[in-house]
Amino acid sequence: MDRTKAHHNLAILGHVDHGKSTLVGRLLYETGVVDDHNIDQYRAEAKTHDKAGFEFAYVMDGHEEERERGLTIDIAHRQFDTDHNSFTIIDCPGHQKFTKNMITGASQADHAILVVAADDGVQRQTREHVFLSRTLDINEFVVVINKMDLVDYSKSTYQQVVNDVKNLFSRIDFDVDEKTFVPVSALKGENIVTPSDHIPWYQGQTLVEALDALEIDGRAVERPLRIPIDDIHTISGIGTVPAGRIETGSVTIDDPVTFQPSSVGGDVASIEMYHEELDTARRGDNVGLHIRDIEREEIQTGDVVGPADDPPTVAEEFTAQLFVLYHPSTIRIGYTPVLQAHAAQVPCEFTELKRKLGPSGTEVINDDPLQLESGDAAVVELSVDRPISIEENEIIPELASFAIRDMSHTIAAGKVLDITG
Repeated sequence: MDRTKAHHNLAILGHVDHGKSTLVGRLLYETGVVDDHNIDQYRAEAKTHDKAGFEFAYVMDGHEEERERGLTIDIAHRQFDTDHNSFTIIDCPGHQKFTKNMITGASQADHAILVVAADDGVQRQTREHVFLSRTLDINEFVVVINKMDLVDYSKSTYQQVVNDVKNLFSRIDFDVDEKTFVPVSALKGENIVTPSDHIPWYQGQTLVEALDALEIDGRAVERPLRIPIDDIHTISGIGTVPAGRIETGSVTIDDPVTFQPSSVGGDVASIEMYHEELDTARRGDNVGLHIRDIEREEIQTGDVVGPADDPPTVAEEFTAQLFVLYHPSTIRIGYTPVLQAHAAQVPCEFTELKRKLGPSGTEVINDDPLQLESGDAAVVELSVDRPISIEENEIIPELASFAIRDMSHTIAAGKVLDITG
């Protein structure tokens, strides 16, 4: 990774089978990260699984189960550079069964590519990923209309899908005019790096040009250090190495840090990012930390690392604004699903329904509603079964987002307004 360039974490979102992994594989191939020899190997392997045409998807789908089933289950990370930016790609699962993994992936992202298949259009997971991303503060999208080869590169089909995505964005107050739409064929390599002769009616950017134009919000660097821990490794000769993405601030060797809500701390002994040792890491970097005097059993996935003198906030009760994505009946006071914030998961309870809001999230429809249904926006009071590290949206928005999960579904997505206990 070129550390002289701005570093972006880029989530790849969209419905199952809309070509996300193929798009990423093609992007890595066209930018020189993956060579012809690798693709030939993947092509041969795909044929053994009766998955001809999946060679580019295999670049990201590293697990045997993913390759056999032809879908992304876990979250995959790969890196590439454009002229001005360095990207870490987070390829998020599109299948509804793996939405929990998608939330973890999207929570690490600065921007997103939303992949929509031209022959299938906006589907349920398309909508769910967009709603979740809005709540998780991913506001800048490059919308890729993929599989243009399957619709004979039709301008009218492309425009219909674009209009459907714009309607989806407008429902949740995204600025539609600021979104970039790019038609591509990931499988054929059309309009990824160079313009395609098959779409003479399109005068916009290629996908790489659109990504190169993305910019980072500099305010997150100035906020205090926050690193949600999404994995913990035990490495021979080193010891316990918690890993996660730096959401805000920076960290330097010898900095005293604390883990919350585990309430243990120590000094940073070493910092590593993708097998490279660093003296300092900054917002956006995915790092592993070796902390002096910290044992594996003292910390847990879902802890958040912060400065010892400015520790991450710990909450057991808070007021939140949320959007109900799906519920088979109604949500009432006393409802007890699971709350997921970054990598933390904890049972929670709806203790008060304060206000029902309009689609924009600002207009109050009524106070003290008796129940919430799919499609409702609301302000609610939540309590959790055990302490969780989470922040208020006005102070550290990068750590204020959460999702509500129940019955293998994402029920709602929200953000913390006020920590009350």
